[in-house]
Amino acid sequence: KRDKKDSVIFKGDDNSYYLRTGKLEESFDAWQFDNLPETWEICRLGEVCNYGDCINVDTADIADDAWILDLDDIEKDTGRIFKKIKKFQRNSISTKHQFHSGQVLYSKLRPYLNKVVLSDDDGYCTSEILPLEFANCIIPEYARYYIMSKTFLAYADRCSYGVKMPRLGTADGKKAIFPLPPLAEQERIVKRITNVYKQLDLISNALL
Repeated sequence: KRDKKDSVIFKGDDNSYYLRTGKLEESFDAWQFDNLPETWEICRLGEVCNYGDCINVDTADIADDAWILDLDDIEKDTGRIFKKIKKFQRNSISTKHQFHSGQVLYSKLRPYLNKVVLSDDDGYCTSEILPLEFANCIIPEYARYYIMSKTFLAYADRCSYGVKMPRLGTADGKKAIFPLPPLAEQERIVKRITNVYKQLDLISNALL
């Protein structure tokens, strides 16, 4: 996917990366790309997924036994779902975003809470959550781990608007940098992070 307005990421004479959109050039110094392997591509999030393009559904049109995901159902920093709640179990009338299994569900509201889910089923979510469909060259698990990284969190924090209820806007979300390694490297990264989380779970359970 490409934005209607042409843009390109390039490396300047100073070996720093820049985004050129028309005549506007923006530096990517804050992203610290110095140590990225040459086989990796540097993209924008809006180029590799459908960021902000959501299917809106009225709650009245949703089946009673459908999964309705709200922000309070998600554990911060882990993306674990506390409990899958059906429509008939909760009092909700607001418009929802439809999602399907395999999509990355990203909470744009208070992004510092780091609520990012890899959906394992079809359902509907609050409009504060964006279902992201990534291109075939990206493993969803890799995308989820990157969006939960300190690098992306720092960017979302800088760009969020609103004091009490900060949100990451659609334009800024699409402009976020997305480092894209080859598929084999994505698989290695996902496997390594997953194993680390499993070890942490074992340690946490042993301390209970």
